[in-house]
Amino acid sequence: MEELLPFLLAYLFGSIPAGVLVARTYGVEIRKVGSGNIGATNVLRALGPGPALVVAFFDVFKGGIAVLVARAVGLEGPSLGGVALMAVLGHNYSVFLGFKGGKGVATSFGTLLFLDPVLALWTFPIGVATMLLTRYVSAGSMVGGVAAFVLALALRRPLWEMGTVFLMALLIFWTHRDNLKRLQAGTERRLGEKAEVRDA
Repeated sequence: MEELLPFLLAYLFGSIPAGVLVARTYGVEIRKVGSGNIGATNVLRALGPGPALVVAFFDVFKGGIAVLVARAVGLEGPSLGGVALMAVLGHNYSVFLGFKGGKGVATSFGTLLFLDPVLALWTFPIGVATMLLTRYVSAGSMVGGVAAFVLALALRRPLWEMGTVFLMALLIFWTHRDNLKRLQAGTERRLGEKAEVRDA
């Protein structure tokens, strides 16, 4: 059990739904607004930049803190990669939300930022540039995931790290599968569009 504890803690910490908690302070159920997603993008559409920044900051650093705690107890290599993935899975499939959640982009970036700052800081401008050029957050997220893996290969990172980044990229594509369909259909929401309350 002691060996599994860092993985469980990473999952539980990743499961904390910052978007839901922040939106509730404004009297909003974020899962019934816009896309229904709990991440910073939907919070931005519903509540504006201030609350969205709070959510983004927390979602990034809950992944990073999971990695820091794991390192503090001596985990490295594949085990550290496993902790990073558990934090992302916690965000995507939160135990506090009936195993539903967000899309894991910010939390993936946070884990990568603490696993490999150089790789994360090379990846970040690629994802952001794609988002700003296309005005599609989903496109920036997916391109960022691919860029992280390609850069990990180019920089000859350890096999366990390349595997971790590859799996995080796969998770990003999986959670954005509906966005991909909307991008193909030309119905994807663009950055800056306001969200509307959905029917319960």
